[in-house]
Amino acid sequence: MENLLEQFSSGLFIIQSVIFVILLIVLGKFAWKPILKALHDREVSIVDSLNQAKLAREEVQNLKAENESIIKEAKIERDAILKEARELKDKIVGEAKDAAKTEGDKMIEQARQTIQTEKSAAMADIKSQIGALSVNIAEQILKQKLDNTQAQDTLVENYLNTSNLN
Repeated sequence: MENLLEQFSSGLFIIQSVIFVILLIVLGKFAWKPILKALHDREVSIVDSLNQAKLAREEVQNLKAENESIIKEAKIERDAILKEARELKDKIVGEAKDAAKTEGDKMIEQARQTIQTEKSAAMADIKSQIGALSVNIAEQILKQKLDNTQAQDTLVENYLNTSNLN
């Protein structure tokens, strides 16, 4: 029986070995290749994903650098625009001050001319009034003094003597 058991064990071992070899062949032919292919595809997919992540990271860094550059340019342009606006404001204010000063000077000069004209007109009016008043006074004085003919003759002679009749 031991022998039988030993034969049975050896036969069982051979059968199990054959089944194992058949199983390895079947697995190698039908399962092992697809499993290896799936693992290889997964490995390639992981490597591609890592490469894409690396590229994306580099692109993000490039975009950050580009954004910083654009922001710096925008700040420089903003500062230039603000400086230009300040200069333009100062120029406009200066021109407005100059124009106001010029206009004020013109108005002052016109006022002086108006004052001078009115002063001359007033002086002429005063002179004509004084002249008219002097003529009236002289007329009144002459009427009183020249009532007699001898006073008239004396006045004419004095006038002729004082004037040069060449």
